[in-house]
Parts: sequence; structure tokens; C-alpha cells
Amino acid sequence: MVTEDLINSFVSIGLSAEKAKETAKNDNVAKNLKAIIDQARKTKGDNISKPVGNLLYALASKVKSQAAPHIPLLTQYVVDEKITSELQLNAALDFTLHHAAAGDFSNSDFEKACGVGVTYTDDDVKKAVASTIAANQKGLVENRYRFVVGPLLVDARKAIPWVDGKRLKDELDAQILALLGPKTAEDNEKPVKKKEKAPAEAGKEAAKPETSGAPTVTELMRTRVHFHKPGENYKTDGYVITPKTMELMKEHLKRTGGKIVTRFPPEPNGILHIGHAKAINIDFGYAEANGGVCYLRYDDTNPEKEEEKFFTAIKDMVEWLGYKPYKITHSSDYFQELYDFAVELIKRGQAYVCHQKPEEIKGFNPPPSPWKDRPIEESLKLFEDMKNGLFDEGAATLRMRTVLEEGKVDPVAYRIKYVPHHRTGDKWCIYPTYDYTHCLCDSLEDISHSLCTKEFQQRRSSYYWLCNALDLYCPVQWEYGRLNVNYTVTSKRKIAKLIETQSVRDWDDPRLFTLTALRRRGFPPEAINNFCALLGVTMAETAVDPQVVESCVRDYLNIHAPRTMVVLESLKVTITNFPHKEAIQVEALDFPEKPERGKHTIAFGPVIYIEQSDFRKDADKNYKRLTPNQSVGLRYSGVTLTVNQVVDDKDGNPVELLVECHAVTNDSEKPKGWIHWVSDPMPVEVRLYERLFKHVDPSSAPGGFLADMVPDSMRIIPNALADKHIKGAKVYNRFQFERVGFFSVDPDSTGEQLVFSRTVSLKEDVAKK
Repeated sequence: MVTEDLINSFVSIGLSAEKAKETAKNDNVAKNLKAIIDQARKTKGDNISKPVGNLLYALASKVKSQAAPHIPLLTQYVVDEKITSELQLNAALDFTLHHAAAGDFSNSDFEKACGVGVTYTDDDVKKAVASTIAANQKGLVENRYRFVVGPLLVDARKAIPWVDGKRLKDELDAQILALLGPKTAEDNEKPVKKKEKAPAEAGKEAAKPETSGAPTVTELMRTRVHFHKPGENYKTDGYVITPKTMELMKEHLKRTGGKIVTRFPPEPNGILHIGHAKAINIDFGYAEANGGVCYLRYDDTNPEKEEEKFFTAIKDMVEWLGYKPYKITHSSDYFQELYDFAVELIKRGQAYVCHQKPEEIKGFNPPPSPWKDRPIEESLKLFEDMKNGLFDEGAATLRMRTVLEEGKVDPVAYRIKYVPHHRTGDKWCIYPTYDYTHCLCDSLEDISHSLCTKEFQQRRSSYYWLCNALDLYCPVQWEYGRLNVNYTVTSKRKIAKLIETQSVRDWDDPRLFTLTALRRRGFPPEAINNFCALLGVTMAETAVDPQVVESCVRDYLNIHAPRTMVVLESLKVTITNFPHKEAIQVEALDFPEKPERGKHTIAFGPVIYIEQSDFRKDADKNYKRLTPNQSVGLRYSGVTLTVNQVVDDKDGNPVELLVECHAVTNDSEKPKGWIHWVSDPMPVEVRLYERLFKHVDPSSAPGGFLADMVPDSMRIIPNALADKHIKGAKVYNRFQFERVGFFSVDPDSTGEQLVFSRTVSLKEDVAKK
């Protein structure tokens, strides 16, 4: 509770009134600082100087719970002015963390580690600075006062690590002045700013969202993500240290060689979605970028919902994103070890068999278990009976004596299910829960960084409790914000409902945001990884519109997808003055902006086909394509077309154009626009996909997600016309259909007909509207 006396106490050591009020609102810091001030006054009374007060505040705000037993010692060193700088205090805090559980805490080692009693003469400081100046003299003379001096301070401090910062800076300034002399007028001139980008270019950058991310996953993990180093688990917030922690840590490091070890632990009861792509990139990407390894571990503890196709699809998607698991394991690999741990947990009085029904213990305020205090031997016998199939489903559970952060008391560790397991068959009829299994499998696999989404933060304390209750090596759990995409659903239950109602074809329907669906739609894995890197790794839950993902896809495909010409809705055009006796071959570039990357040949004959939308009988001045009064150019052909006659059907719709062609020369009038076309084409099927739902959050829409579906989210064009040079395209080959969009070869393709799915449209072209 914030009181006036507490605030006044904080003000008395030098905090401003505003800072004191702010500190009093932080329960943990306020509690620490009050205890520290009470101890300090036993020695100093009310005569606590502001420098000492600042260090006492720094101690209260920085000390981690693992080092709390050493707070009195640290306070006394500050009060006695043996620790006189924040640099020394930080070193002292680091030392206490390293020795938080050790019984051989040595005061002499402590004092050496944080520079207690170390003093430096003026000559010591001058020599250290002079050595640094000499090593950097050339750069200083060339750049004079524009030379960045921060690294010089760091270098000089190596010889005199505990020197006062101001004292070191003053000496450095004095020696630089002696070397360079006073500043000149030129030294005082402001450096010339770099030329700002043109508005158009700046606009492109502005379109990118602000982010803590990086261009690639590797760069993100190496430069923006700062987890603990292997072996420094005890330095992380909330980590629990026991008398065995350091010994277990040494054994863990010996087994892993000090490497980073992570895991990706999906449940094999559905297909991975875009949110899992973020998890995969964090789990595998962090290990890979830092020389570590990552397990793919199937969390297969719920045999009712697991299917072989999900195991296969998960592995395929991990590898599709470019990652190779160090090992593929299953939680079921450890069923025997997990059972043995449960027996040990009962023996230690930390678990008991309970007979409350599942519906009785749901929620956060269930009635206390009448069996919580049953004798250990009785629970051991009953747990064995559970294993041997002597109870009906729901008649007994094994519960742990702990409380989750969310307030749930005594979570279930084992429950009875008479369902064969896909790997162990009928060997087990009791299966462990996530809360029990997860941390123990992490420990068994020597995971150094257990990375998971933010909703698991409320299980972190039980994660640490269980490992420590069994005296096992305890990994560190790190959380990050999960990824959500608007205008879609990723829930396994909801996607299953969409499939059941035939609203979508299957888990890989390109309108979904499952990874198999995105692959089928033509999303490159590299683009998905870059998208995840762009988002960064923060605690904030992220919700993005599909356009953000599509922008990353478009950027990638623009560089990697070769161009071709495909007409979706064709209009026949006959060139009445075709200048050749028969069709000829013309060259078209695969990447027009980079001709050196290749080209292909396409047929050009007297009959061609253009898009119906590229011709209008009547058009305004903004229309840049073909009309009875306006010529248009044909890409790659070197000719323009002029309409002589329009052939209509009985309803007055154009079905054929009779035109003349004219060569484009230096002297001829340039056409206002150039259009794509095909000649002697082959038919292909094209599928155009739009957003599946109308609202940002379909589940919250009136009538629920099934009522929120867009009626025509998939449009099939059965007889689009494509140039024959793509005839041999393979499934998942990607192309840019010029002026149309990016497309991928769909798995429904056959030897007789290719099927293309639109991946993303091209960026809007104002002139084309």
C-alpha cells in the first residue's frame, strides 16, 4: 500500500518526489527499497548521502529474486562506501547471481570481482589513456573532433576497470586537446547531412510497418534477440535456484557442450498455420543462428485426436520452411520416464490421486479435493491401479500440489483414457497432461531455451516448480507474443468445421492460412520467413492484415518468378496484314529489368488473343489500351495494332477484332500503352482467390465465422490461354503472368492441363485503372 511515510522515506535518500511516488507504486521495488533503507539507517541513521541513496535505489530496482538472500550484504557494502559506483554494483549483482545457491560464497572473491578497495593514482589513469590515444592516433589526427570517443573510453577502461567515469573522461579530453589543439572553425561546422531520398522512394519505405524485426531470420536472431547464454539460466527473471541447481547446470553443460538447444513441440492433431511459422522460425532460427540445435518433438499425449497425416504434414512444413531438425522425438518416447517421475513425485509428497470428476475441477474456483491429504502409500497404490486399468475413465486423476499463475490449484498430471496410442498401442491407459509433460521432456532433452507464446507465461512458475520438485535440470522458459492474421481463422476446430460444411476443400485450401494452404497458393517459404523476421520477437501480440504477408511474398516473387504471358478472358484478334507467311518466334525476357537472367521464345502469328478488358468500343481519355480510335502496342512483338472492324455477337458483345499491325520505329508515334497477348496458345485452368471472410475477426462477426464468409472467394477460369513455353511447368513452379499477377502451378494439374492458383495480385497501377 502506498503511504505518505513510504514516499517520504524514499525522498530522504535523494529521490525526487515524483520518482518516489512512482517507485512506491511498484510493489516489488518498493518492498526491496524499504528493507534496504531500514538496514542502511542502522549504520547511517538519517545521514544517507545522495550518491549512496542512488546506489541503494539501483540495488532495489536491479536485484533479481535469485540473489535476494544477499541484499543485506550488498546494502552494507554500499552504506560502508566499499561499493561506490553503479559499475561496481552491477559487478556485485552479477557475482551474487553466480553464487546465489552456492554454499562456499567467499567474501574475498566477491570483493575482487567488484573492485572493492581498488584505487588508481593519477599516473595510472594517464598511462591507460595515453596507451589508448597512441593506438588510435592516426584516426584522431585525420578526423579530429569528429572522431567517436566512446570506443576509446571502453578501451582505456580495460587497464583500469573500476575508475570513476568522469575522471576517465576528463583525462581523455585533456589528452585529445593536447594532441589536436583547440577546436578550429572547421571543427565546429556541422557535418553535411546525407541527401534525403526522393518523395517517391521515401513513400515506398513509409509503406513498411514499424518493426523491431530485421530483413532475415538469421540477422534478427543474431542482432535483435537477446536471450540468456547457455549455463546462465539463474540470471533470468523468476528462475528458481535450489541447492542442486548449479551442480545440475554443470552436468547439463557437459552433455550439451555449452550449445544452445531448442525445440519445436507441436501437437499432431491438425495442420500448422501461419502462427506456427513464427514459432518455427524462432525455435529453429535462434538455434541455427547461434550454432545450436533444435528438436522437432511431437507432443503426442492425446491419442484421441492424433492422426498420422498430421505427423507427416508437420515434418514436411518444417522442412519446407528450410529447417532440418536435429532429432525428431515424441513425448511418448518418454512415457516410462514420465511415469517413473510421477511415482517419485508422489513419494516426495508433491502429488496425490484424486477422484473428483472432470466437470468438478474445471475453472479457477473448484472445491478443494477431499483426497488432497491422503497418505503417500495410498496414492502410490491407486496410481498403479490407474496404470493397470482398474478405474473407469474420469474416475481418478493424479494431481500435483502446486498453483498456476492463473490461480488454478493442483493441476492434473495424469488422466485415464482407454484409447490406443498410435505409437505405444495399448501399453498405456493413462496419459500425461501438457502441464506435466512439457517441462520434463524439455529437461530430458537438455533444452537450454524453452521458447513459447505469451499465453504460457502463466505456466512458467509450475514449469520451474516441477523440475525442481524432482531435482532435475531446469531449462529457462522465454515467452513472446503470438501472431494472428486478420480476416481468417486458424483454430483447428473451426477449420475442421469449414471442411465438414464444404466451405473449403481441405486443410490446404489456398484461401486458408495453414502452411499447406499457403504452399499450395504459391507462397515461397523464404517470403514467409522474411515476414516472420520483419515482425521481430517481442512480448506484444501481433495482428496483421493479409496484405502485410502478401507484400513480403510480392517482394520475393518480383525477383524470383519469371515472366510469362497468359490471357485469362480472351478476345480473338486477327491481324489482316500480318507481314509473314506463317507464325514466327519472338523473344520475351524472363525478367525484363534484368535481361541477363534469361529469355524464352513465344509464337507470334496472324491470330492472337488479348484480354477482353484490353479493348473498349467507347473509352475516356484515361483509358490507355485498344479502342476503335486508339492503337496499342503488343509486348515483345515490336508492332502496334489498329482496329479496322469489330465483330459482335447477337448481344452486341465483341467476339473478334480485325486489325492491322504496324512496326514500331524511331519515327513512328509511340502507343499510349502496351498489352500482353498469346498466339497458338494452350488452355489452362486459373483459380483466383479472394479473402475468405468479410470481417477482421470472423469469429466475432454477427452469426459467427460460418455466416461471415465471402460468397465468391474462389473464381475458376476453366479456359484461360497460356503461351506453350510453360507447358513443362512442375507443381509449385511460380510465374508472374504479365500485367495480371503472380501464379503457382497447383497440385491438381495433370499431363493434359495445367492448373494455376493466383498467389498475389500485382501492385496497383494507377494508369491501368
